[in-house]
Amino acid sequence: MAALKYAGMDDTDSEDELPPGWEERSTKDGWVYYANHEEMKTQWEHPKTGKKKRCAGDLPYGWEQETDGKGQLIYVDHINKRTTYFDPRQAFTIEDVQVKPKRYDGNTAALEILQGRDLSSKVVIITGANSGIGFETARSFALHGAHVILACRNKSRADKAVDLIRQEWHKARVEAMSLDLGSLRSIREFAEAFRAQKLPLHILVCNAAVSTQPWRLTEDGLESTFQICHLGHFHLVQLLQDVLRRSAPARVVVVSSESHRFTDLLDSCGKVALAFLSPPQKEYWSMLAYNRAKLCNILFSNELNRRLSPHGVTSNAVHPGNMMYTNIHRSWWLMTLLFTLARPFTKSMQQGAATTVYCAAAPELEGLGGMYFNNCFRCLPSPEAQSESSALSLWELSERLVRERSAAPRRCDLPRPGSGVRGRQRTTGIRL
Repeated sequence: MAALKYAGMDDTDSEDELPPGWEERSTKDGWVYYANHEEMKTQWEHPKTGKKKRCAGDLPYGWEQETDGKGQLIYVDHINKRTTYFDPRQAFTIEDVQVKPKRYDGNTAALEILQGRDLSSKVVIITGANSGIGFETARSFALHGAHVILACRNKSRADKAVDLIRQEWHKARVEAMSLDLGSLRSIREFAEAFRAQKLPLHILVCNAAVSTQPWRLTEDGLESTFQICHLGHFHLVQLLQDVLRRSAPARVVVVSSESHRFTDLLDSCGKVALAFLSPPQKEYWSMLAYNRAKLCNILFSNELNRRLSPHGVTSNAVHPGNMMYTNIHRSWWLMTLLFTLARPFTKSMQQGAATTVYCAAAPELEGLGGMYFNNCFRCLPSPEAQSESSALSLWELSERLVRERSAAPRRCDLPRPGSGVRGRQRTTGIRL
């Protein structure tokens, strides 16, 4: 009754009440039929009204349709650990419910957005999905039937994340694969391993990021915040774009941040400057590096959408929300302390993942891209992030860096100090 009251259906019409001896059932595809136990017969029409009905939408979150030992349809509620012969969708039939467009905001959880959705036909890749927003995004898709791949640098943590999801639902199709965005070689290996599975790719979430970490160079000789947050994702999409196009309609979601508003990337000639994106140590400031990388995310998403939307692949950038407790700031003790003190007032990870899930799966966004979302609402990014010339300049720079650094020897392959040849040791940063 509580569910009916919530849906505005608690004041029922007696005309729809079944006569004694009748029972309402539903078929596997949701059509309602009526069983008369006294006369041992069934019919499609309601015995009083003569109307036909069909269940609205998919099964609620946590429910699954199975068959018992006698071949009869049963419904399993995995959340409350119970089974029933009553189809839970029968409380919400097409004739009884007037579907209203849902509106989401900063208090919406990711699971609410996917409520009742069957995503069993979808394949999803999420980078940095072993914790935080990435994990909640992966969990939300997996619990709604999607085949989800957690692409993470730390394989053992990713395997633990997979186990947590499977503990919640043993039939979840979820797996972990190694991906280090700070290594162009690792990105190519991941792409080859994924392509070898011969799977489609419907949703790619570029989520992994680092912040407030000390200056480090990746094995490709680039500042780590820039490469992990932007260039690694750029190369990943490059390598998988043909799979995305074959799987169309497909979507790319790039997780950015409102911090993109507090920086710029252009030099005196109006071009995106590598000196800003991958500065020497003496010119490095961790927060500025993060802000610039997040601006790159939006510019990249916009240019990607311009290039791939004619082929059925759209791209949008998102800000997951302000005041959210994650471990992305773990490299800076002061930020960790501030976020710890503010934790009672922060958003949950499920709320933080909502905007990402919305852009990745909302039906009303099918075919729409080149936008920026905050708290499930479309908003305007900074003027710099809207610049088509800046987006093109960043794209051309990224292509050149990937081409040159892929051909050059990796830093870890260079002679080490003491070998008789001058060289430098590899240094890498902390990554999700």
